[in-house]
Amino acid sequence: MRDIRNYNLLSHNTFGITVSCSRFLEYSSTVEAVSVASILRGAQQPYMMIGAGSNLLLTHDYEGIVVHSAIKGMSTVETPLEEATIVNSGSGECWDDLVAWTVNMGYGDLVNLSLIPGDVGASAVQNIGAYGAEAGMFVYQIKAVEIATGQLTTIPAAACHYGYRDSLFKHEWRNKYLITHVSYCLKKNARMNLNYGNITTELARKGISTPTPQQLRDVIIDIRHAKLPEPKELGNAGSFFMNPIVSREKFEELATRYPQMPHYRINDQEEKIPAGWLIDQCGWKGRRMGRAAVYEKQALVLVNLGGATGNDIVVLCKAIQDDVRRTFGIDLKPEVNII
Repeated sequence: MRDIRNYNLLSHNTFGITVSCSRFLEYSSTVEAVSVASILRGAQQPYMMIGAGSNLLLTHDYEGIVVHSAIKGMSTVETPLEEATIVNSGSGECWDDLVAWTVNMGYGDLVNLSLIPGDVGASAVQNIGAYGAEAGMFVYQIKAVEIATGQLTTIPAAACHYGYRDSLFKHEWRNKYLITHVSYCLKKNARMNLNYGNITTELARKGISTPTPQQLRDVIIDIRHAKLPEPKELGNAGSFFMNPIVSREKFEELATRYPQMPHYRINDQEEKIPAGWLIDQCGWKGRRMGRAAVYEKQALVLVNLGGATGNDIVVLCKAIQDDVRRTFGIDLKPEVNII
C-alpha cells in the first residue's frame, strides 16, 4: 500500500493541472483496500476516490485524502450462463487494456468503448459510453469494500441504477465503497453496434461489410485519434459535456430552425442532441480564452494549451454554457467531475 503525504496529482489528471492533496492512499489488493477503509474511518479529513483522472478537473489543492486503486489482473470466470462469459478485472486496470483483451478473445461487446481513457473501476462509477454503447450495459457485478464496515460486498449491476453517465456511485453511494473488481457479462455471439456516428462510413471506406471485433476496434481507434487529442501532448479529459436529452416538443421547435441538426432518438418523448454540434454552431470550435481552448477538431473537447489552471478551464466552460443557453435554450452539463 502506498501512503504519501503532500502528494502532487499531476500524473493523476489528464488535464495536466498541477495541484496537490494532503495525503494519497493507493491499494493493490482487497486486503489493502480493507486497510485503507480503516484509515478513512478514523480520518478527520474529507476523502475522494479517483481513477486515472481522465474525467476530472482539479481547480485547487485538495485538503484531504485521495484514494486510488492499483489492483490488476484480468480473467474469465466459470458461469452457468450458456450463451455468455463473465470476465473479471481488477479496478486498477486500464480500461482500454481490458477492451483489447476481450477483443483478442473474439468478443465484440465492449469494442465500441475502445480507447476511452481511464481505469476499470471508474467505468462502473461513471458508466462510460461511446458510439451507442455504455459500460453499464455489460457490468455483471462489482466487488467492493464498504468503508463504514470494512466488509467485502458484492453489488449486482441492477442495484447500481445505471443511467446516462450516471450511477448510484455518484449519488447515494458516493465515497461509500472502495471498488476492488468489476465483472462484465459478454455474449458469445454478440451483435456489434455499427449504426452510430461515422462507423459505417469508415468501414465502407475500408471495404469492410462484416467486421471482426478487431477490425471494428481498429476503425473506432482511428476515428477517436482523428478527433481527440493525446492528453500527454494537449491536456484534456475527452468529452467535457454530456449530450443533452430534450423533450419531443423542444426538439421539434429546434428542428424547424435547424433542419440539419443531428439527433438520436431516445424514446417517443425524448431526443438526444450532440453537445459538440451545439457548441460548434455557437462558433466555439478552435477558440481560446487565455491558456484554455476548445479543440480545433472537436468542439466537445476543452484543452489545456499549457499552463492553464483548473479555474481557467471552468471560465471557458461557463462561457460556452452561457452561449448555448442563450442560442438554443439548452443547459449543457459537464461530464467531467469538477473538484
